[in-house]
Amino acid sequence: MSVDSSLLENLVRYSSDHSPKFTILVNDRVFPLIDVSIVNSSIPVNEPTTRGGVYFSEKFAYKIKGVIDDLSVIPLLTKKMLGPNTEFGKLKISSQIETNGKLVDIDIFSNLTNSIQTPNSIELSMIIVELKLV
Repeated sequence: MSVDSSLLENLVRYSSDHSPKFTILVNDRVFPLIDVSIVNSSIPVNEPTTRGGVYFSEKFAYKIKGVIDDLSVIPLLTKKMLGPNTEFGKLKISSQIETNGKLVDIDIFSNLTNSIQTPNSIELSMIIVELKLV
């Protein structure tokens, strides 16, 4: 993972302390992403490896979870998750963090690894692969 670790730590700390708003862009549509959590956790691999020939995974990664309460997103996610798809797109999540005493926009790029659908929402589990200050 080639993510700036200090920027990532700032994102984790700020999102934990301030609960900023997040939005996710899926196929040119923007959805609010709620109940967001960002954690560093283990990945079920014994050594760094390429997963499915599509993306590289370390033994530990920063994961982001969030909920979308608009089920119209479901058909848009079909080509975003690794699986039987030959395409595997990044998802762009936007928010704000505080840096040097001021709020700045940040884009979080992630790979979708899992989703859980309920009658009213869908929970997305993703791995952070890139961060960019806007």
